[in-house]
Amino acid sequence: MKIYNVDSPEFKVYGKVITGYDVSEIVDALDKKTPESENVVYVAEEPELQNLLINKKIGNTLFGGMPYQMGYCNGKNTKLNCLEYHRDSEFNLGCTDFILLLAKMSDIDDYKLDTSKVKAFYVKKGQLVEVYATTLHYAPCSAKKGVGFKVLVALPKGTNVGKTNTEGDFFEDKLLFATNKWLIAHESASEVEDGAYVGLIGENTDIANDI
Repeated sequence: MKIYNVDSPEFKVYGKVITGYDVSEIVDALDKKTPESENVVYVAEEPELQNLLINKKIGNTLFGGMPYQMGYCNGKNTKLNCLEYHRDSEFNLGCTDFILLLAKMSDIDDYKLDTSKVKAFYVKKGQLVEVYATTLHYAPCSAKKGVGFKVLVALPKGTNVGKTNTEGDFFEDKLLFATNKWLIAHESASEVEDGAYVGLIGENTDIANDI
């Protein structure tokens, strides 16, 4: 699978690189205050990140004054497994290099998506990137075989923190996996056992041989 750089023109429809901020304090906190893991772990809001003075300044700017949460996703991973979307942008920043597997919401057809539509993007350590609300994404991937990642995940407050009960009157309700989190899973993903909607068609993308 070809791996693009987030500085490339191909990334522009999925998101953008945010510049002009000194993110060194955040990178250092990710490195020293969040754990390494063999498996993918996600924490929606981490006080060691949320309470950084620089994050309070940046967060207010990135989210335009809306309440926000600063968490992390750490671990080792090379597979797609699922794709999700929110009603808002997500911001990522790593103290390691990492890779994002992305697709466009416009590629969804009848709540199904062919995994051949997925593209991979390399994010360098210290690059702050915005992933647009119209971009399907999920857990980061390792940028080097056997090496883990530590990635900031910044989202509107309340995202991913619990279940949302709906009337179930709309098909999209089947995709609602958590608050502000609509999820499409591959049939081989462990999330299916937890009730995730199976909508990824084709191979479960794996970049293990591409890194």
